[in-house]
Amino acid sequence: MSPARRRQMVDRQHPSLSLVRQCALLGVSRSSLYYQARAASAEDLSLMGESDRRYLETPFFGSRRMKAWLERRGMPVSRKRVQRLMRAMGLRAIYRRPGTSRRSPEHPVYPYLLRDVRITRPNQSLPPRRRGCGPRTSPTCPWPGGSSTWWQ
Repeated sequence: MSPARRRQMVDRQHPSLSLVRQCALLGVSRSSLYYQARAASAEDLSLMGESDRRYLETPFFGSRRMKAWLERRGMPVSRKRVQRLMRAMGLRAIYRRPGTSRRSPEHPVYPYLLRDVRITRPNQSLPPRRRGCGPRTSPTCPWPGGSSTWWQ
């Protein structure tokens, strides 16, 4: 259930349950009962209108370029304010976002070599300086021409 719906369920004239108890039961902060959102100022509305018109022409403008464009038009404004207004209007710059959490299919996946190692002393899980797989060959070694016992 949404917080707005839970706030509507609070009965301010309830004979036996206080507002504090009702808010605790519904999981709503008591201060949210008294909050009344203010309407946007005339200046904010004019900035939002200009930003919206410009966004339709150049949807790749972010808050930095939008701020510079508004200042060139004679409307001095901070970047934080432009960010807040763009967020309120649902405007977001259109450009390719980084795909940093996607794995590259060409990248090799190496096995986790400490999976079955029992840790019996301090700092045992920290491997010594890696020298490769060594001179012996092993079919389980992930590196060509080496053995899988790299910690020896």
